Amino acid sequence: MRYISTRGDAPVLSFEQAMLTGLARDGGLYLPETVPTLSDTDIRAMRGQSYEEIAFTVMRPFIGDTFTDAEFREIIAKAYAGFGHDARAPLVQLAPNHFLLELFHGPTLAFKDFAMQLIGQLFQAALSRSGERVTIVGATSGDTGSAAIEAFKGLDAVDVFIMYPDGRVSEVQRRQMTTSAESNVHALAVEGDFDTCQGALKDMFNDFEFRDGVRLAGVNSINWARVLAQVVYYFSSAVSLGAPDRAVSFTVPTGNFGDIFAGYIAKRMGLPIEKLVIATNQNDILHRTLETGSYTTDGVKPSISPSMDIQVSSNFERALFYAYGQDGKAVAEQMDSLKADGSFKVSQGAYQALKETYASGRVSETQTSAMIKAAHSAMGELLCPHSAVGVHVAQDHLGDTPMITLATAHPAKFPAAVEDASGIHPPLPARMADLYDRDETITHVKGDVAAIQAIIRERISA
Repeated sequence: MRYISTRGDAPVLSFEQAMLTGLARDGGLYLPETVPTLSDTDIRAMRGQSYEEIAFTVMRPFIGDTFTDAEFREIIAKAYAGFGHDARAPLVQLAPNHFLLELFHGPTLAFKDFAMQLIGQLFQAALSRSGERVTIVGATSGDTGSAAIEAFKGLDAVDVFIMYPDGRVSEVQRRQMTTSAESNVHALAVEGDFDTCQGALKDMFNDFEFRDGVRLAGVNSINWARVLAQVVYYFSSAVSLGAPDRAVSFTVPTGNFGDIFAGYIAKRMGLPIEKLVIATNQNDILHRTLETGSYTTDGVKPSISPSMDIQVSSNFERALFYAYGQDGKAVAEQMDSLKADGSFKVSQGAYQALKETYASGRVSETQTSAMIKAAHSAMGELLCPHSAVGVHVAQDHLGDTPMITLATAHPAKFPAAVEDASGIHPPLPARMADLYDRDETITHVKGDVAAIQAIIRERISA
């Protein structure tokens, strides 16, 4: 299995190399040269299997000879052993033909745990074998950071630096990042918004002297292994509703486009997905792009669903790669325009391809709060604000085909917003009951790449 860059001008890598590299040296994102497919028989065989067994079947074709079957099975088993539900990703019925996929039973109560717990085990296995050490730097709008810290804390071969926008994540999200006692973990509160953090991360990867000097590795959803891990729960949930003999649709709350792109990969692999619906909050650049064909940044507006407060959706580049017929040069031109002008116009052919693949919807702050209240009173389900955005948009796309909406976080991660909307204060699970009592360690830093790099160099050499 070989991996190529979306911009077409970087070395072709193996799975292990692509995983440890993260961002391609031409600034692009890695994708498999070809997407393996599963037959209806293969998918049918998943019925009644454990989540771990399905994960092995779905991901094994992508990893090549990086790990043996036995090694990969052990990695998967370790990754999901700490989840709080035996099904890992259980389905709950909200209404006729509408189901909620609960992705918040992992260690940090967010869907990011599915990918991050796996990638932590993959890194540990690869680095233990090679004897190398890496510096992981991540940017987060809230959930990726805590999931990364939980996955990599205490590992001997890794230093972890997580950048988050100061004052723009929930208190629970912040504390999950800043209360880790392990010496290899560093939480950086950056002046600015998530796009400031993500832009700094990409600049560090494109500074080859720094990148090579600190052995930089990335675990944001720019990392293909992150996306691959998320493909699994599309299969596990669809099979439980009758796939491949019954088509399903998915609505996905999204900001950085990684989670819904995983659904697209599942569809390319042979899963019968009828609709992939993008659900956005008031930071609706993805919805506007599908409406107009123009990707134009418009500033980030803080919201009660902060993990979606994004204007530069990194994984949308992967969607463009396929929409442009895998033309890396065309994608590179679009990304250059975005960096220079804050916008680009999608060509007519690519726009049509996107419209045929994805639908979308936008939800206001008022509608998000109303959905939290309505879901609890009418459906008996207490939703986090991001999941509420998804459920609201999904209701506009219901039909004869079962709709699965992804519940991306536990409501206790956003207690203020949930309580304001529903009157109910969602408690943290017992294993996190002392979160508010733990000491925090925070490094405040300007949204300046040089300042962030200086901190990283100082900490890893200390």
